[in-house]
Amino acid sequence: RPLNSFGDAPTLPFEDEIEAAREVSGWGRLRLNRDRRAVQQIGGLKLDLSGIAKGHAVDRVSDRLADLGAAHHLVEIGGELRGRGVKPDGHPWWVELQQAPGAPAPRTVAALFDLAVATSGDWIKGFETFGKRYSHTLDGRTGRPVENGVASVTVLADTALYADAMATALTVMGPQEGPAFATALKIAAAFVVRGDNGGVTEIVTPAFSAMLDEGA
Repeated sequence: RPLNSFGDAPTLPFEDEIEAAREVSGWGRLRLNRDRRAVQQIGGLKLDLSGIAKGHAVDRVSDRLADLGAAHHLVEIGGELRGRGVKPDGHPWWVELQQAPGAPAPRTVAALFDLAVATSGDWIKGFETFGKRYSHTLDGRTGRPVENGVASVTVLADTALYADAMATALTVMGPQEGPAFATALKIAAAFVVRGDNGGVTEIVTPAFSAMLDEGA
């Protein structure tokens, strides 16, 4: 479907294709059977788990390593990371967080001590056509690419799945609703927002600042 393949091809779907895809989209079309642990997809609905897949995979690998006795490790899949324990030299797993081009310096470094990090950014898989850049992230409310000025969102959390999901969701929410939502729920998030003049600004939630202070 046009919305499912949008991020894989440098072309835009037609408006009627977008509307047709929206008619069979939305979580409300899922029917959950908790007893059978089954999901029924109504009316041709298709599931796209790319917003959490890498984070979930990181957690599964990390949990498996822990089960095998590897209490100290760092797992990375496609830019999503989770660290447990410490490095062989006793120091934390220090990682440099992904930043959008033009983001304010200096670069942010975090200690992943039993912590995960994920970043969602329009420069990672976006594309340009007719002189305009489009994000690979779609706003489910409109069926169209996110166009709210958010260049990237980085989230620190206990699990990579949660960090991955929240980074994507906060990107869609935008530069006003996103930080307000993250602050209210005490989510550790850092937003890089593009301005009309071509510059960028950074918005950091209190929880994000606190985590960096603890790791310093």
